[in-house]
Amino acid sequence: MSLFRSLRVWRERRQHGDGPFAALFEHYEGDEIVSLDCETTSLNVAEAEILTIGAVKIRKQRRVMLSDRLDIKLKAPANFRRESVPIHKIRAMDLADGVEIDEALQMLLAYIGNRPLLGYYVNFDVRMLDKYMRPQFGFGLPNKAIELSEVYNNIIKWRYPGGHVDLRFDTIASKLDLPIIERHTALGDAITVALMYVRLTQGDCGVL
Repeated sequence: MSLFRSLRVWRERRQHGDGPFAALFEHYEGDEIVSLDCETTSLNVAEAEILTIGAVKIRKQRRVMLSDRLDIKLKAPANFRRESVPIHKIRAMDLADGVEIDEALQMLLAYIGNRPLLGYYVNFDVRMLDKYMRPQFGFGLPNKAIELSEVYNNIIKWRYPGGHVDLRFDTIASKLDLPIIERHTALGDAITVALMYVRLTQGDCGVL
């Protein structure tokens, strides 16, 4: 966690540590991690809108709990652009039964609690969620963040010092001999990242 984010979380814990979301700011002592992904209209946090949120829990760093997953569709934003569909593969009609962002955030917080968050470029997802959380709740996600590409880089550099490490999503999955599940869907990417993490840390790929 960066110094800036650490100071921000410390300040917000002082402000909200006794409020209705106090549990989010408590030190996590369990054995689960949440793999998280958001599909958005753009990679520019300032202008992007969230389309879908996917998450799945990993238990004891060994088991991907597919039976306990989160898959949220939001209502199509007013500025939804058809030209972005080839990137995220989500059409406006796919979001017809989506929920409002306020409800989506409530569902997400209830699911993740104060568990650590895992993702591929997870800081982007955290920043996107914080963009909507702060106006509604007055704070951003305080959860510890684990970057999948950093875990991969550290392990490969340790095993093969001095070599170039390709950190592209597809390359990591290929090197780990894992399938890519519904690429560019929030839940599919979250599950794939979870499987990558288990393979990296345990040399296993258990699914429940």
